[in-house]
Amino acid sequence: MNRIFFLLGFLFALSCLVATAQSTGRITGLVRDKNTQEPIIGATVSLEETTIAVATDVQGRYRLENVPTGSYNIKATYLGFEPVLRYNVPVTSGNALTLNLELTPSQTRLQEVNITLDRSIRAASIETPLSIQSLSSEEIKSNPGGNFDISRVIQTLPGVAGAGSTGAGFRNDIVIRGGGPGENVFFLDGIEIPVINHFSTQGSSGGPQGILNVSFIEDVTLSTSAFDARYDNALSSVFQFKQRDGNPDRLQGNVRLSATELAGTLEGPLAPKTTFLASARRSYLQLLFKAIDLPIRPNYWDFQYKVTHQLDAKTTITALGIGAIDEFSFAVPKETSPEKEYALRSNPLINQWNYTVGASLKRSLENGFVQVSLSRNVFENRLDRFEDAQYVDETRRVLKARSQEKENKLRLDVNKFVGGWKFSYGAIGQYVGYSNNFFSQIRQEVRDQNGNVVQPRVVLDFDTDLTFFRYGLYGQTSRSFWQDKLSLSLGVRTDMNSFTTNGNNPLETLSPRLSASYSLAERWKLNGSIGTYYRLPIYTVLGYKDAAGNYANQNSDYLKATHYVAGVEFLPTIANRLTVEGFYKRYANYPVSVRDGVSLANQGIEFGAIGNEAVAPVGKGRAYGAEFFFQQKLTRGLYGLFSYTLVRSEFTGLNQDKYIASAWDNRHLVSALVGWQFGKNWELGGKYRFAGGSPYTPFDLEASQQNYASLGTGLLDYDRLNTQRLRSFQQLDVRLDKKWNYKRTTLDVYLDIQNLFRFKGPSLPQYTFQRNADNTGFATTDGQPLQPNGSNAIPLILDEDDVTFLPSFGFVFEF
Repeated sequence: MNRIFFLLGFLFALSCLVATAQSTGRITGLVRDKNTQEPIIGATVSLEETTIAVATDVQGRYRLENVPTGSYNIKATYLGFEPVLRYNVPVTSGNALTLNLELTPSQTRLQEVNITLDRSIRAASIETPLSIQSLSSEEIKSNPGGNFDISRVIQTLPGVAGAGSTGAGFRNDIVIRGGGPGENVFFLDGIEIPVINHFSTQGSSGGPQGILNVSFIEDVTLSTSAFDARYDNALSSVFQFKQRDGNPDRLQGNVRLSATELAGTLEGPLAPKTTFLASARRSYLQLLFKAIDLPIRPNYWDFQYKVTHQLDAKTTITALGIGAIDEFSFAVPKETSPEKEYALRSNPLINQWNYTVGASLKRSLENGFVQVSLSRNVFENRLDRFEDAQYVDETRRVLKARSQEKENKLRLDVNKFVGGWKFSYGAIGQYVGYSNNFFSQIRQEVRDQNGNVVQPRVVLDFDTDLTFFRYGLYGQTSRSFWQDKLSLSLGVRTDMNSFTTNGNNPLETLSPRLSASYSLAERWKLNGSIGTYYRLPIYTVLGYKDAAGNYANQNSDYLKATHYVAGVEFLPTIANRLTVEGFYKRYANYPVSVRDGVSLANQGIEFGAIGNEAVAPVGKGRAYGAEFFFQQKLTRGLYGLFSYTLVRSEFTGLNQDKYIASAWDNRHLVSALVGWQFGKNWELGGKYRFAGGSPYTPFDLEASQQNYASLGTGLLDYDRLNTQRLRSFQQLDVRLDKKWNYKRTTLDVYLDIQNLFRFKGPSLPQYTFQRNADNTGFATTDGQPLQPNGSNAIPLILDEDDVTFLPSFGFVFEF
């Protein structure tokens, strides 16, 4: 703690020593018609509470020059269009900010307009009028405890349970309204990116650190229901990451250095109509975790780029790419028991790499626009686990997996606006490849004292090389009535594939959805939606082969979820938003393990892979609850949000009549964020999160003792599935920033502290036997070698609830 006070004193002293000469910056960008994507000529762009304003030129571009450094709310207006307001836009002298703005044509007749309420704080659209939130890049960058990690910042939004709350430690598992982390989809500028975290669990999600570079992001939109029909494979949420364009005027960039990473970003013009963004990042998490004596050792690189070319006034071509190289291992902390040391040495080594590359062409049409996207993504996962870290002894190997997923996608989206009606339709085609060389030791060979085999070795060993096609169609229409008082949207889509037994039947996945919004008064809206959504089973399930070499799960059905949501929205001022929503999600066709009888909804919070087993598509589920959300955008230097979610999540196994709490049944979720921007570019923020204890299954103590010698792990008592709960999760993070703006550069120095009050974090217990004094074997009650049935062992349940306290000091240098 003394180091923290020293750093605070250092920041204060530095701020007093540095001259505070007046510095200025620049904001530039395009203003477009949201419906047609055509530039708007003559739109007014201004900074609130200043006299600074400018009109867009013949290309729809604006430039706000000589803007004093600081944070502003930027507004764009044009006759016949709804005004748009972007909050907390940072202006620095180091980097010119490129910010594109989109205006939506007003449906209200001009002669009836007197005073209109600016609804820019709303993230909703006519297709998704509720269950939607938005974050700007500045909100992500300044988020306390976020460490510039978008995946962590998202966890402050309503309905989201994240890292630590599921007993998974440092992971970024994104759990939305009681649904598993594998139920979410992610789109970057309209191109799907399957992986957004380093060290992702194959078939699920999560990992200690996000991949996306926040320096690229303009904003993030999260939809937790009422999904637009254009998005496939979503059961719980759709994330839309919108990237900004590179600076069209000059070369610029930034360097970010912290205790966890070194990141560099460069951007600028490549040609008169072409801009680029490029970045590379190197992890230092392994050094930080070693310094604070944590057992995990994540080590990664990641890369990202975006190139934008304006072919002509109506056509834009964008190319993007993102990739990562991951190495993950475990080490033994200095202060640990022999039993924990043995358990850590038996954890898997993880080596992964992944990338997504894509290109899209967007062209304005008469009363609309069309976008065509082509992309490819690859994810390779290599897992190795040896008992007691005996890596050179193949007889001690427990797990070997060499798996790769490949997807090649072509997507077409058409958007038309005719007579107040909005029509969108399109199609997607994919060519998928999945390979898996998998070996897992189910049971070790057990011998008696005379060397005779008591139990033979049991292994799971198969190779998969699977290719097939996926394809889908969608259509959606929307319209506002009665001077925008009532809005309705109706959509439908179907998805098919050439592999599963019923995969080519479009009626199997016909998924209609209807949403409505009604203005009760100028500041009040009543919103509702109902929709059915489908998701293809994960590739580890589809590619699993039985002992005869057959695809055991080829008869799997698409997972199905039907959402019922209703809520009310109140906008007290242009900077405040309050929503209350109730939701009910009903699941069907959920995969259930044939071996254990347990739904896969209770898996996926650990590293490695899930789904490499025979499953039956018979599981049902339900998740329901209510959300309260209040948001205050930047006003007089203050911003913040508060959310509370009450959620229940239950799934069935092979017994389809018995609903059991899922691994995501946290019951209570609370998040609060407050930030204060005060004089001379200082900013202070705090974030608090709370999640009720997650359910877990206790060990069958008798069976575990009898089988631990051959299995190397305890056996769970599935008769008591998820009948116990971990301790609740809570964490308070704080962050202090100070910026110095020079003539052409900016230095942002920050101190970020995660878990300031050192709350204990929940984690799943582990079963083991007590080790002997020199940690060369297991201790026994009679001093004799361990019996094959464990009768003379000394069983232990390891409590892994530890305190994680992470202070981080770093800087961002813009040039």
